[in-house]
Amino acid sequence: MDQVVVDEANRWRAGTPGVEGWPRTARPGDARKYFMVSADCHVNEPVDLWLKRMDKKYHDRLPRVITDKDGVQWRITEGHRPDRLRITEMTGEDLARTKAGADAAGRIADHDNDGIDVELMFPNKGLAMWATPDAEFAQAQCRAWNDWAWEMFGAYKDRIVIAAPISTGDLEGSIAEVKRLAKLGIRCLTLPCKPVWGSHDVNHVNYNLPHFDPLWAVIQDADLAITFHVSTGRDPRASRGNGGAIINYVSHGMAPSVEPVANLCASGVFERFPGLRFATIEAGIGWIPWLLDAMDESYRKHHFWVRPKLKNLPSEYFRAHGFASFQEDQSGLDLADLHGLADNFMWANDYPHHEGTWPHSAAAIERTMGKLPDQTRAKILGLNAARFLKIDVPARFRQ
Repeated sequence: MDQVVVDEANRWRAGTPGVEGWPRTARPGDARKYFMVSADCHVNEPVDLWLKRMDKKYHDRLPRVITDKDGVQWRITEGHRPDRLRITEMTGEDLARTKAGADAAGRIADHDNDGIDVELMFPNKGLAMWATPDAEFAQAQCRAWNDWAWEMFGAYKDRIVIAAPISTGDLEGSIAEVKRLAKLGIRCLTLPCKPVWGSHDVNHVNYNLPHFDPLWAVIQDADLAITFHVSTGRDPRASRGNGGAIINYVSHGMAPSVEPVANLCASGVFERFPGLRFATIEAGIGWIPWLLDAMDESYRKHHFWVRPKLKNLPSEYFRAHGFASFQEDQSGLDLADLHGLADNFMWANDYPHHEGTWPHSAAAIERTMGKLPDQTRAKILGLNAARFLKIDVPARFRQ
C-alpha cells in the first residue's frame, strides 16, 4: 500500500535498536542490502474464485457465510466447526493488511517498500481447501486455486514463487496434479500437515508410510520443494472460551507442524528419496532444536522398538533436507548457530497477515537479529530460501 497509516497500537512495530556494526542491512534502498526472500506470504483471493472455477455439483459444499435467525453470521466449512464471525473495526495499518495482496503489481510494490526481493506465496482463504473429509473435493479446490494463481502470478516468477496446494488424501489425484504443475513451471508445493483431514486416527495413512512413495518419486523427479503450512490437516479452532484465540494459534495451529517433520525424518523417506527437500511454514523455529534432540534420543534409547533402522540419526535428515520459516522468533534465532541450524532457518514477513512484520520488516529484523554474525543473517534472510526454492541469487548479492 502506498500510504500506510501507523496507529498507536502498531507503533511498537517500527521500534529498532539500529544497525551499528552491521556491514549490511535489511533497509530497502540500501546499496548494502541483504538479498531477502520472504519464505511465507499470502494472497488475498477473490471470494468467488472457487464458485467461478468449479463444477456446479460442488457449489453448495464450498465454504460460505450464513446468517442465523438472530442475525449472527457464521462461516461454514465442511471440516471445521461453525465459526462465528465477529466484525472488528480496524484502522491504520491493521486495515491496510486486510486489503493488501490481491494483485501482482500491488504485491511487488509493497515488497519493494519492505525490502523483499522474492516471495513464496501461499493461499489465504485457500488454506481451508483441505478442510473436508472428501479428498477429491479438496483436490478439485486445489486445482481451481492453482489455475487461478498461475494465471494471475505465473508471469512474475522472478519475484513471486507460487506454493501450489495438493490434496494428499487423494494420492492418484495428487500425482496427476504434481505432473501437471511441473509442466506449467511451478517450483514449490504445499501439503497439509496431516494428509487425511481430521483429528488423530491410527487408520489414516500418514507421510511415514510407503503408501506415499509414488508421490515422493514424482516430486523428486520434478525437483519441487515441499512445504507444510500451519493450521492445515485438522481444525485449528479446537478451543473456545477463555484464551481460545491464543490456545488455537499455539496448540492447534502451530504445534501440529511437528508431525510431518517427525514422519519424514524418522521413517527412512530420505533414504529412499534423497532428492526431496521440505519446510515447515509459519510455525517458528525455537522448537526445532528440541525436536531434533527428542527424535535422536528416542531413536537411541528406544532402539529395540524402532523400525526401520536408519543410516543416520533423524536430526541429520532434517539438517540435510529440512527448513523452517518464522517471522519473529528470538529464542529460535539465539539457538541457530549454537545448534548448527543456520543453514535451515528461513525468515518471512508473512505479508499481509497481522502476525507478520510487513510493512516494518527491517525494524523487526534489527530487533531480533543483532546478535547474529553477518553471514548467518544473510543465510536466514534469503540465501537459505534461495537454495530451497532453486532461486538464482543476483550477482550483486553474492559479493
